[in-house]
Amino acid sequence: MTSSVRGTQTYAGIVTFLRREIASGRLGPGQTVPSESELCTRFETSRGPVRQALGILRDEGLISSGRGRRSVVLETVPVQPFDVALSFTQWCREVGMEPGQRTETMTRAWATQAQADSLEIDPGDPVVELLRLRFADDLPIMLERLCYPFEVGRHVLSFDPDSGSVYERLVASGVDIHHATRILDAVAADEDDARLLGIEPGAPLMRLRRRAFTIDGRPIEWSDDRYLPRHAQFASTTVRGAANGLSMLKGL
Repeated sequence: MTSSVRGTQTYAGIVTFLRREIASGRLGPGQTVPSESELCTRFETSRGPVRQALGILRDEGLISSGRGRRSVVLETVPVQPFDVALSFTQWCREVGMEPGQRTETMTRAWATQAQADSLEIDPGDPVVELLRLRFADDLPIMLERLCYPFEVGRHVLSFDPDSGSVYERLVASGVDIHHATRILDAVAADEDDARLLGIEPGAPLMRLRRRAFTIDGRPIEWSDDRYLPRHAQFASTTVRGAANGLSMLKGL
C-alpha cells in the first residue's frame, strides 16, 4: 500500500481515489469496483465511510447500484469540483494543460440593460468588464467576456488579469461565490470572435453563459465564454432518481 493511502481516510478521500482510477482508465466500464472489505483494508477505515463514498459515485452515475452484487464501472466521464467548473485556469490544470490568457480590454463602464438584468442592478450602475483570449498549451481555446458589479469588479481592476485566474483572485479577496448557473448553446462568431480566435465570421462556436451568486442568491458575475468546438467538449451523466446537473431548456 502506497503512502498516499496509508492512515485513516474519510469518504472524500475514497471518492477522490476511485474517481481517479475511473478517469484514468485503470477501472474501465464493466470492471468491478473493489469490494467494501478491500476498500476498508486499503484505507484503514470502517464500512461507514466506504459505503458513503460508493453511494456518491452511484449518484454520479459512475458505478452501478450493486443490489447484492459487486458494483461495476458504468461511465468514465470525470466529475469536476465546483472550482474547476468555474475556473478555466483550474480546468486546464485538471486536464494536464498549461493555462494562459491575453487581456484584450478591461474597463469600468456603465451597465447596459442586458447586464443590469443579469446582475440584478439598475441600468447605468457601474460595472467592470473584461475581455480575454484564453489559451491551453499556447493554443487559443476560448474567448471570455466577464462582467461584475463594481463592488466585486474593483478586485479585478487592482489585479493583472494576464497573470492568472480572476476566479482565484476573487476568492482570495473574500468574494462569496457560492453557486452558479450555466447555459450552453451555439452561436455564430461575430467580427471580434473571428478576429481574436483566427476563424471566419459566422463560424460555429459553443457558448457557455454563466451567472455566479452569493449564498443569499445575489448575482455577482455574468460571463459569456465562446469555445472553439474542436477544442472543448461538455458532458453530463444522468441517473434515475438522482439530481441532474444539466437541464434541457426551451429554445428562444
